[in-house]
Amino acid sequence: MIHEPSTLVTDYALAAVTAWLAWRLSQRVESQRSRVAWIVAFVAVALTAFLGGTWHGFRLPVWPATVALAGIISFAMVAGSAIATTSGPVRAALLGLTAVKLLGYEAWMLSHDEYIYVVADTGAALAMVAALHGWALARRGDPASHWILAGVGVSLVAAAVQATGFAVHRHLNHNDLYHLIQIAAMALFHRGVAIMRDAPRR
Repeated sequence: MIHEPSTLVTDYALAAVTAWLAWRLSQRVESQRSRVAWIVAFVAVALTAFLGGTWHGFRLPVWPATVALAGIISFAMVAGSAIATTSGPVRAALLGLTAVKLLGYEAWMLSHDEYIYVVADTGAALAMVAALHGWALARRGDPASHWILAGVGVSLVAAAVQATGFAVHRHLNHNDLYHLIQIAAMALFHRGVAIMRDAPRR
């Protein structure tokens, strides 16, 4: 028995598209560590969406792994953006901070699996990514930052739709719409990561 078929389908669609985008990015890494980190984020999104769809559809006990992977997404996004936009002690500090945040999140989620904590962690990560790329865009007109900021914006729209519980049909609820909008966000992130380059070391 499938409990939430539309949520399963849209989650699996998000997983499939994101996995495909990750594969495309893997063909053009070009020794850019920022891209490698973002590819990790894409793979984690794909796995999270697949497990989330499995949980919604079949109620299999995969929720703990789903929320744990969400922390990897946040860590990898911030790490990749930090490598692309900063250097020297600032980069080292940001990478250390996001590593500590990941460890704290994963430790907390061992005994707390409420989705609100995923939202909080992801929101903090998106804010950091937006700040880094906003700074890079203002400082040096970084072309990748346009796309990354657009991806952040669409992700926030997706999160707002999910938070409001808005639904257009009983078979297309707020979770389903979130997945569909997030597909667009991942496409925008992909465009940015595809041209992303590491900031020079100093």
